[in-house]
Amino acid sequence: MVAYIIDKILAKGIRAGKIPARNTDARKWFRNTAEKTTVTPNALMKESTRLVNNINKPTDIGKMFAFFYDPKHKKTLPYYDKFPLIFKVKNVPGGFLGINMHYLPLILRAKLMDALYSLATNKSYDETTRLRMTYDILNNASKYRFFKPTLKMYLNEHVKSRFIKIESAEWDIALFLPTERFQKSSKQTVWKDSRAEVRGR
Repeated sequence: MVAYIIDKILAKGIRAGKIPARNTDARKWFRNTAEKTTVTPNALMKESTRLVNNINKPTDIGKMFAFFYDPKHKKTLPYYDKFPLIFKVKNVPGGFLGINMHYLPLILRAKLMDALYSLATNKSYDETTRLRMTYDILNNASKYRFFKPTLKMYLNEHVKSRFIKIESAEWDIALFLPTERFQKSSKQTVWKDSRAEVRGR
């Protein structure tokens, strides 16, 4: 098992002069490095300093989290991600809405993330940074159009772990780590469907 993988990639990048989230070159370096990294969701769960019990605070909206999930209607879903990587959008009765970046192929994932950086609350990219994210903002600008296949509702009682909190300096790392765990279908099929939805079928 690889523990503290996010910290290792972050430190390696900083030593190489890549300042997280600040420019296209740095984002590309962290994404490419993460994509080539072998890691499992269980390994990330060992990063205990990142774990939080809930994401109910108003300041959790627009932040990135990963967690294990077992959907209520999994028997009728064509597929689902057992380990979502989300930006939280808002609370809903009994749960929350999030955009699960795993539903996009890597190239569209990168394009959406590049657009989302324009919603950052500040340019410090520290623990205070989050995205000014609402459904209306995402839905009303063409540069965010890739979000449509990613919007999912999650029920609190079907969350099966604590939440891994991903700080803003680490978004590009988590974004490309191969931690999607799609059930009932391959990621290639999921990504094909997502491309079709983005195109409006």
